[in-house]
Amino acid sequence: MILRRALIPGVLFLATILSPCGSQDIKADHVGVYGSVFYESYGSSGQYTFEFDGDEEFYVDQDKKETIWRKPEFSQFGGFDPQGGLASIATIKHNLNVMIKRLNGTTATNDVPEVTVLPKSHAMPGEANVLMCLVDNIFPPVINITWLRNGQSVKEGVSETSFLNKDDHSFLKISYLILIPSEDDVYDCKVEHWGLDKPLLKHWELEVPAPMSEVTENVICALGLSVGLVGIMAGTIFIIRGRRSGSASRPQGPL
Repeated sequence: MILRRALIPGVLFLATILSPCGSQDIKADHVGVYGSVFYESYGSSGQYTFEFDGDEEFYVDQDKKETIWRKPEFSQFGGFDPQGGLASIATIKHNLNVMIKRLNGTTATNDVPEVTVLPKSHAMPGEANVLMCLVDNIFPPVINITWLRNGQSVKEGVSETSFLNKDDHSFLKISYLILIPSEDDVYDCKVEHWGLDKPLLKHWELEVPAPMSEVTENVICALGLSVGLVGIMAGTIFIIRGRRSGSASRPQGPL
């Protein structure tokens, strides 16, 4: 069962969910959210995220107690004291514990995440590219995203964003895989979440246009030749008519 999204001042909501191992034991997990800050009792984890125009710039790692920039160059334009983010997480944790004792949420179920896999740019054989696995509609914010290449786990060239907050209090997470596409390789983004009965595999492989058959090539060649002959004939007729018209319009000399 899940107790979810209670209308509580301060935009806090609660959740009670099954343990991630899928057993019958109920593991109470409560999530508190305020703006771009959340805290969840499962794993005692919290996150403070700073976003600009929908894109993550940095987040505060609760365990490392440091600011993690989405791209290192972003830190050159300013800094952020991680203690501010840790203080916000602590505040959410305190408020959540108070609300758990005072209020009950509404009954609902875990959300089913939506998964999309696509390349960052048009994929060509032998040219470096980046695969993006966009996992949307995540709730609660506990999820595993991994990559498979031809059925084998891929570790190198993998990175991901933190949980990105959405207006409906669900979350978005994006995983990246650097690769050199090949016609022989098949990739899968594997997503594990409480809202899924089993791990979800989202498939991607390089799309290479099928070669034309000999018959198709002959037909196209014949069409091209026909169009060329028609153009030549039309041009010849136009020239002949032009000459006749010119001859007819010349003034006649005295008889």
